[in-house]
Amino acid sequence: LRKMATEDKSVIFITHKLEEVMSVSDRVTVLRAGRVVGTVATSNSTKSDLATMMVGRKVLFTYEKLGVAARNPILEVHDLRVLNDKGLPALKGVSIIVYAGEILGVAGVAGNGQRELAESITGLRGASSGRIILDGGDTTGRSARYVIEHGVAYVPEDRVREGAPQNMSVAENLVLRTYRYKPYSKGLMLQRHEMKANADQLISKFNIMTPSTDTVTRTLSGGNLQRLILARELSGKPKLIVALYPTRGLDVGATEYVRGLLLKQRGMEAGIVLISEDLEEIFMLSDRIAVLYDGQIMGIVPAAGANIEEIGLMMGGALKKGSV
Repeated sequence: LRKMATEDKSVIFITHKLEEVMSVSDRVTVLRAGRVVGTVATSNSTKSDLATMMVGRKVLFTYEKLGVAARNPILEVHDLRVLNDKGLPALKGVSIIVYAGEILGVAGVAGNGQRELAESITGLRGASSGRIILDGGDTTGRSARYVIEHGVAYVPEDRVREGAPQNMSVAENLVLRTYRYKPYSKGLMLQRHEMKANADQLISKFNIMTPSTDTVTRTLSGGNLQRLILARELSGKPKLIVALYPTRGLDVGATEYVRGLLLKQRGMEAGIVLISEDLEEIFMLSDRIAVLYDGQIMGIVPAAGANIEEIGLMMGGALKKGSV
């Protein structure tokens, strides 16, 4: 893009990633709610300035992690081997432990087994061998419903195709984990008034911008769709949260909200598996970092002392370290 600009071409570059804005552009026009907030010279601006213009308030770029992880494991994965959709090995003997009140960041280039790891933990994909222990109980080979009922929340990679059925209403989506049980179900009938009351409460608590509880989910923005998924998944006070690329495609305000919510759950002693390609996010939120390459754990290191160059080498398979 910079080369095109030097060739006397004009480039309009539309993005919500502030790093790209700062590295590529000469001037920045900020839109918020369909209106122009202002136009500034990139050289005279900072990420913080632009974020404030985008969101309408000061945005946090650093987060405080309160409390220390307990030493009781909430998740234990032992020598897990899993096939991908083509029947080829995706996980090749993966072993990790996640403690209550801890965020284990899983770093790696996409396509190295992240999706298969998330789906096997949450009961969406079977294992060829190995064991998955949740809070002391063996959940290997158990159904997604069983895993949900035993305290696991899942934020999937694709919020549109997998996270929330697009033709359902907001109220219906918000009870997908719990519709079988009282007060939402009575015999064979769903209790619509209870579903609406639940939706009203969660819309307010998680600040979901929607015209009504009956709004069809496909009309929501990406950020509000992610808030809906988080509201549904976290409202049951989960023991374990598996978050797969939870801020991908979100603007700076929605990203700040999601990260803050994960840290809040950590403070409530949930164990969190945070799978992300964003190394800044991994370093910012994690207590320990596991690096996944070609279906294998290259190492697990404390985030506080982690070296970004070493993590990068591990992500590329060029360096393997011991685990802690």
